[in-house]
Amino acid sequence: MTKQLYIETVGCQMNLLDSELVVASLRKKEYALVDKPSRADVILFNTCSVREHAEEKIYSALGRLKHIKRQHPEKIIGVIGCMAQNHQSQVFQRAPYVDLVVGPGQLHQIPDLIEQIAESGLPQMEVSLDRKGGSRETVEQSFESYDPLRMPEMRPSRYQAFVRIQIGCDKFCTYCIVPKVRGPEQGRHPRKIFAEAQQLADEGCKEIILLGQTVNSYQYKESGKTTRLSDLLYQLSAIEGIERLKFVTNYPRDMTRDLLQAVSCLPKCAHYLHVPAQSGSNRMLERMKRGYTVEHYREMLGQIREEIHSVAVTSDFIVGFCGETEEDFDLTCALVQESQFKNSFIFKYSERPGTKGADNYPDDIPDQVKKDRNNKLLAIQNAISEETNQQKIGCEYEVLVEGPSKSARKQEQNGDRLQLTGRTMTDDIVVFDGNLRQMGQLLPITIYDASAFTLFGEVRTQHVGPEVYSLSPESAT
Repeated sequence: MTKQLYIETVGCQMNLLDSELVVASLRKKEYALVDKPSRADVILFNTCSVREHAEEKIYSALGRLKHIKRQHPEKIIGVIGCMAQNHQSQVFQRAPYVDLVVGPGQLHQIPDLIEQIAESGLPQMEVSLDRKGGSRETVEQSFESYDPLRMPEMRPSRYQAFVRIQIGCDKFCTYCIVPKVRGPEQGRHPRKIFAEAQQLADEGCKEIILLGQTVNSYQYKESGKTTRLSDLLYQLSAIEGIERLKFVTNYPRDMTRDLLQAVSCLPKCAHYLHVPAQSGSNRMLERMKRGYTVEHYREMLGQIREEIHSVAVTSDFIVGFCGETEEDFDLTCALVQESQFKNSFIFKYSERPGTKGADNYPDDIPDQVKKDRNNKLLAIQNAISEETNQQKIGCEYEVLVEGPSKSARKQEQNGDRLQLTGRTMTDDIVVFDGNLRQMGQLLPITIYDASAFTLFGEVRTQHVGPEVYSLSPESAT
């Protein structure tokens, strides 16, 4: 009999990819996905530890399962991913009905661990070594977990896929828990990356998004040769069927000229770069141990725009970090205003036990001040985004069609005409009317309206003799 699996994922693209790999491995054990925990034999939460709110959200979700576990003790409940690595046995203490705790480096063990729980009735925990728990090589091996199994149903769309090229981080920013829960920085072997990308292309994937904690820091050394991210882009661009390449997230200090030139000259590389700044104050950047100054970030941004035509740059900012003054915050506002980012993801500082920030600095900014600063910076960025998007009205862009828009899915639209969504080469979201046969195609779309976050367009029509027709799946090939 087919067993039922429910999985809920919170956090970054890394977690989305991890969930895809976990589901693929359990599919081999004849598990089928269901959309409600109550229907599942195995219930998994793939977790994030970047902010306290994300962890508490998981504990709340676990609390709602207490009665289900009491009525059906045979059900297996698991916490996997970053929070599992961070909290370890604390998960069992706070939620005694949890059966499984697995860190991100041990996800490949989940099918076997589930079988052990079913046979013995005993909880199981598998996590990686602490970064000081052995030699670097030993610790790296305890975190390494690459699984080529893929699951198209788990992706943003069947035409897009994440490919991990790097795990871990060695930057040790004082606010960040990632080096603890994801381990040392490791570049994946380029041959394995290429083979996985080729497999995805053979399955019909059109866009690949390369993932790494600081993806542009990627290096792989073998036999005296170093492969960099720029080298990878040249290799992957040669794969027939892959139309677009993206990579996230970038570290400002490692934004090298060779990488910018690769993005500029390779037609398949999206002209979109996500490069977190985190603050516009050198005093805050030093406290955060970011390893660069505002002046360096500004110079890097200038190099990006000099090398890459019509590039879109997005950023991250943390407001309310320990000791942030009004002057520090004003400098951040000024950097956002000056930089004219396509978008910025803005977060209130959340103290993470186990980080240098929590150890060395008091979390001394009141929550209301954090909220006010968050809202003010968001308003500045939203105004920039809307003004930038308004300038795109009347322009034509090549859009990779992803599928029905959120609105269409909510309204359960189907049939010949419905609202679709896709993205441009600069990662702009475009909504337009079309049909499901256009999914996965690159279509020319003219923009007629725009908001801060979305472009609205229509598929360009072409004149052929006296007739007018819209581009269709047949005419686009």
